[in-house]
Amino acid sequence: MSTHATARHRHVSHKASLFTESVIREMTREALKYGAVNLSQGFPDFAAPDDIKRAAQQAIADDVNQYAITWGARDFRNAIASKTKNYLGLEIDPETEITVTCGSTEGMIAAMMATVDPGEEVIVFEPFYENYAPDAILSDAKPRYIPLRAPDWSFDREELRAAFNEKTKAIIICNPNNPTGKVFTLEELEFIAALCREHDALCFTDEIYEHILYPRDDQEVQHISMAQLEGMRERTVIVNSMSKTYSVTGWRVGYCIAPPAITGAIRKVHDFLTVGAAAPLQAAGAYALQLPQEYYDRLREDYTARRDLLLPVLERAGFRTFRPDGAYYIMTDISAFGFANDVEFTRHLIREVGVACVPGSSFYSDPQRGAQQVRFCFCKKDETLHAAAERLEQLRVRS
Repeated sequence: MSTHATARHRHVSHKASLFTESVIREMTREALKYGAVNLSQGFPDFAAPDDIKRAAQQAIADDVNQYAITWGARDFRNAIASKTKNYLGLEIDPETEITVTCGSTEGMIAAMMATVDPGEEVIVFEPFYENYAPDAILSDAKPRYIPLRAPDWSFDREELRAAFNEKTKAIIICNPNNPTGKVFTLEELEFIAALCREHDALCFTDEIYEHILYPRDDQEVQHISMAQLEGMRERTVIVNSMSKTYSVTGWRVGYCIAPPAITGAIRKVHDFLTVGAAAPLQAAGAYALQLPQEYYDRLREDYTARRDLLLPVLERAGFRTFRPDGAYYIMTDISAFGFANDVEFTRHLIREVGVACVPGSSFYSDPQRGAQQVRFCFCKKDETLHAAAERLEQLRVRS
């Protein structure tokens, strides 16, 4: 090994050596490199709503271009509190219980760094959104994994009960779930809540897909926040963002809702991580969060149509699909294609077929658990989904 390589290795922290760069974002780069239709990273390729864009443009024109209050502009925090009251029925104090962050990504790491001490454990359901495990490691916590099992992505209750112990500081829930599309039921959430209360544990609940829900068997699927359950308001951190609901993933405007003491700690960490989110985009957020119910009804209708367009395409191509109840992803089983693993299959799909997805192993602590799974996203224009469908016709199931 060269002296230069040795020095470089010596100066890299142990924490940074415990995880890799984002596989999801790497797949976008691969898609661009090979001209593939990008159904990997979860960002829309259609326009954000015109009125929300105009609100941001107007804020810039009105010189809302300097620092906002570090933990969030007052009008945006007021809008968050009002929307939370209307949607979840929770009374939130915008002065003491809301922190505006640079996306939900920063919200989650700021919340964890503000509450978790070295050596404590954080329970993570897997498959998981790939940021959660690095978040735990960067917070000096030990992640403890509990599997969600296909086809319905249920968890074993006794297995979860056994994971809680005297070192457990928190559990992370993504609801609706990325990557599986699972929506946790009231019964499941109440079981988790009881364990949190018993062990004095926190719950970090990522609710970024709260408005993207699909009916099942003609029954409405309901989003329930852990903070709504008895005894959980004081031990729950809600992490959310404008990104998915308003199709502005590049704005990086998110927020945390938490009890005052936890909010105070989150604000301190946030201040020294990023100082604050973009001021004119917070002004646009204050407008967006006051949109009428019709906006959210249309959002569900549009995403239901996109989901129902892509599902049969994947099934005809030979994938075994797991029908999502929420979010905008479809997890699939690739066993029928005969590839050694998901990485080999994904490479073939991008380079030879021209469609990008995410290898399932990136969502698991043990890559073998996801070695025959890949995830597709459908937050795309119909033309994009049809283009992917044409290319997927080239796939052949291996006998």
